[in-house]
Amino acid sequence: MFHVVKYQPLRLITQSSLSGMCLKLMFSRPVAFAQIWKSWFSSHSLVGNKNIILMGPPGAGKTTVGRIVGQKLDCPVIDIDDDVLETTWNMSVSEKLQDVGNEQFLEEEGKALLKFSASGSVISLTGSNPMHAAGMQHVKKNGIVVYLDVPTAVIMGRLKSMKVDRIVGQGPDTSLKDILQFRKQFYKRWYDIRVLCGGDVAAEVVAEKVLDAVKRYQNSELETYISTRSSRSGRSTQKDTHKYFSDVVIEGLAPDGGLFVPERGLPKFTAEEWQSLIEATYAERAQVVLERCIHPADIPASKLGEIIATAYGENFSCSKIAPVRHLTGNQFLLELFHGPTASFKDFALQMMPHIFAYCIPRSCNYLVLVATSGDTGSAVLDGFSRLHDTDKQRIAVMSFFPEDGVSPIQKSQMIGCQKENAWSIGVKSDFDFCQTAIKQIFTNSDYTGFLTVEYGTALAAANSINWARLVPQIVYHASAYLDLVQQDIIAFGSSVDVCIPTGNFGNILAALYAKIMGIPIRKCICASNENNVLTDFIQTGIYDLRGRKLVPTFSPAVDILKSSNLERYLHLIADGDGQLVTQLYNQLENQGHFQLRKDLLEKLQQDLVAGWCSEDDCLAAIHSVYSTTGYILDTHTAVAKVVADRLQDRTCPIIISSTAHYSKFAPAILRALRIAEIKQNPLSQLHLLSSYSPLPPVHWGLLETLKKNENEDHQVCAADLSVLMSRIETLIQNHFMKVF
Repeated sequence: MFHVVKYQPLRLITQSSLSGMCLKLMFSRPVAFAQIWKSWFSSHSLVGNKNIILMGPPGAGKTTVGRIVGQKLDCPVIDIDDDVLETTWNMSVSEKLQDVGNEQFLEEEGKALLKFSASGSVISLTGSNPMHAAGMQHVKKNGIVVYLDVPTAVIMGRLKSMKVDRIVGQGPDTSLKDILQFRKQFYKRWYDIRVLCGGDVAAEVVAEKVLDAVKRYQNSELETYISTRSSRSGRSTQKDTHKYFSDVVIEGLAPDGGLFVPERGLPKFTAEEWQSLIEATYAERAQVVLERCIHPADIPASKLGEIIATAYGENFSCSKIAPVRHLTGNQFLLELFHGPTASFKDFALQMMPHIFAYCIPRSCNYLVLVATSGDTGSAVLDGFSRLHDTDKQRIAVMSFFPEDGVSPIQKSQMIGCQKENAWSIGVKSDFDFCQTAIKQIFTNSDYTGFLTVEYGTALAAANSINWARLVPQIVYHASAYLDLVQQDIIAFGSSVDVCIPTGNFGNILAALYAKIMGIPIRKCICASNENNVLTDFIQTGIYDLRGRKLVPTFSPAVDILKSSNLERYLHLIADGDGQLVTQLYNQLENQGHFQLRKDLLEKLQQDLVAGWCSEDDCLAAIHSVYSTTGYILDTHTAVAKVVADRLQDRTCPIIISSTAHYSKFAPAILRALRIAEIKQNPLSQLHLLSSYSPLPPVHWGLLETLKKNENEDHQVCAADLSVLMSRIETLIQNHFMKVF
């Protein structure tokens, strides 16, 4: 992971310390190099010879905050307006602007910045400094740029009270709001750290947030990850056991079979910080949330912004990305199907491949393995196939799905999403076998070691067991709440419930994480189909697989009995007791069941309630909602709707996660709406749906994928671990050996 170095907070490095680091690098894996740098930097002072550079729009409070920060650090404070520009020009900034005009002013301002030099100081930039690239590059070389991010409406109010109606760069036909929005692209280009500043936050508070943000930037060791089955008591003290975000993205599953979680928990947002995002776009909200969850030493803010722009750009058919739609009464739908493969999986899997490609070392090939109950397969294949060509040469993905356990359209979509670095393999078993097999492959050190030595290829995971799959899902739960506030349906601070069709527990866990981070979610309602092991567990505290067989249903994405991400939640409510989690999951593996202690069940039931839905009730809900509203629920959303109707107390709004587009489950929809005889060919089913004019249109990406790839085929293998391992080795030989 050599690339991390250039984005680390810079410090003076002696020849001896550099030599020592290089010596260690020669005898360690690539990721360890980043850890060495992180450790070295975190041991040094907050400022040293570096500058803290405050950047933001006019009216953001840069000058006032800069003075307070300088006082707290006992270091020089430099205001570019007063101490550099006016001194250089021997006239006021307003006089200079009037004298030379907008364009020349920016150039003159940039030239002055290029001649400026300082160290160990707090520097307050002008609002227009970031618009001069050469000047900013010069200043940034010896500083940490802190962006004071204040909502545009707040800035306009402040400027009005200051009687400022025109700023640098604003032409006669440009509004103040437009020029403030225009400037944001320049601020986003240069900052290292963002500090959210609400409307009524005192300058003292902002200054403390700046100092906290700089400390975080300098100390990436505070953001390490541990296994849910870690036997360590308390926080890790051994440096060689530290795992950073980059590590857990690459490794996926912990070596002890557990799942990675943040050692010190999730970041918290204040109410004011959340409120500052009410008018933000989905991509802007995603950037802010993910910057708090991913240390800039792992992915710098600028690179993270590029990844988000790629993930949530033209490949989503709705500009709102995850719109919230009123359904009926106090029920709202969070539409998560506007991505290219028509399910909520796109939110993570349009982003995760780019995160993965950035984090992995360049010296190794990677084969990403994924087990899917339907939607993950096409989403992961589509996501990894969108990588740059150079990345596709060293990263391939292999998706295992139950051959007879997904809908015909889901299967056709997975087959159609196969590309030169992405393949689908049908397995003659159920999802639980596929998921368990992948976990066993990852923990088989002899096999993974053989692949690395023989073929120079490492394995990685793209299921929601990978932390990088979960984090992006937090965003849309937070965004849905903010949308209700923005639409004046609730005031910020009012509670909502969420109801989520749940199989592997990842989506509902993301909602619980959003709650921990400060979104006022009251209850998370877990909705199951006839595979209702989670409903029983949440109601009784007993997780019991004895005698249970997986039942194929109309909602195959939640046809799951072993919910992987439940382990992360149990680790959370057990206050990080990895030994207890290990004990519970060993018992589940060996005896087929476990039972929570009474105190843990009480904790769980403070967050969660659960119910399940029969097949008949699922179809009836689809028919009823369409008859009364004209809206078509997919089968999974129908499961959630049925459970929400039964369990909500109607004292607050409820947001139902609509996790897939209805057209992915055409046979069930046709049956529910009693339209016509169901044809077996998936493309024919979609054509039948699209020809029925009263219905909303079928999903654009789904129809195109099936049209283009109607005659493609896929591999099918037996439910045998050795067979799967053999297929993996063959694929590695055929792909990576040909490339190199």
